[in-house]
Amino acid sequence: MLTRAFAITLATTAISLGVLAQAPAQAQAQAQAYPSRPVTLVVPFPPGGGTDTGGRIIAEQLGRRWNQTVIVDNKGGAAGLIGADVVAKAKPDGYTLLLGNIGTQAINPSLYAKLPYDPDKAFTPISLLAELPLAMMVNPAVPAKTAAEFVALAKSEPGKLSYSSAGAGGAPHLVAEMFKDQTGTFVLHVPYRGGGPAIADLIAGHVQLSFMTVLEASGHIKAGKLRALAVTGDKRVPAFPDVPTLSETVLPGFNAISWLGLLAPAGTPQDIVDKIAADVRAVLADEAVKARIASLGGVPRATSPQEFTRLIADDRRRYAQIIRSRKISAE
Repeated sequence: MLTRAFAITLATTAISLGVLAQAPAQAQAQAQAYPSRPVTLVVPFPPGGGTDTGGRIIAEQLGRRWNQTVIVDNKGGAAGLIGADVVAKAKPDGYTLLLGNIGTQAINPSLYAKLPYDPDKAFTPISLLAELPLAMMVNPAVPAKTAAEFVALAKSEPGKLSYSSAGAGGAPHLVAEMFKDQTGTFVLHVPYRGGGPAIADLIAGHVQLSFMTVLEASGHIKAGKLRALAVTGDKRVPAFPDVPTLSETVLPGFNAISWLGLLAPAGTPQDIVDKIAADVRAVLADEAVKARIASLGGVPRATSPQEFTRLIADDRRRYAQIIRSRKISAE
């Protein structure tokens, strides 16, 4: 009986070891087979905005690389919460992805008292896609030609100037508040329901200033409808090489940007996450793709899943402090 029991134990162990040995091979095969059908990229904002534009570029390039259709599914509303919630509750198999940005991943967790998902557990970060410096823009009728001149003008007329944003708590609003804090100026905030109306009223002269991503603002700047005084990143952007950074001018060390990134539902197999991240790196290494994104004011940048996770955590802490100190809440 002991011999027979020992034999059974050996057989069971051998089977277990065989299963373990097969696991890496199965995972590798799974990653190699992915994707075997169309992938849906949920963009949690309406068509036409900066996030949507960037998402369509990435979707097109990944689709070509995978020889599969990448469907862009715009699910706008509630500052990105609706679309993000769809992905948070999707099957974690790599076939539903989220085009997140600084708002959905780093700002909303502090801006909203309650989210329909746990922001710390709902998603698996895959890769950053692009950094999006903001442009500090004025209506051409504003006499200030530089950021320093605008600061001087704002200080000479405190409360008489106003700035538009796409809504309370968005990155443009928070960056503008950082600018006001650090320059000691008071400029009235006028929130709008979306970037389109905010830019329209800036062009019409109903407000004097706005901070928006260069991706969204480049067309209006190039057409002469708006004047760019500075950009908010730590480097000038290729789309406007003559426009200085705020760090070069009035705020040494200032660096506040938006960004786009790719995420999957939590629980997505790591081998698939790693494959998508590697494919994103390959896509963003293509000179034509880099030039296309740069021409719109973005700075292409791929990261590892771990690096992207750290970036989200760092920005979440940074903007949580601003939201608390200003007592900003979602409208």
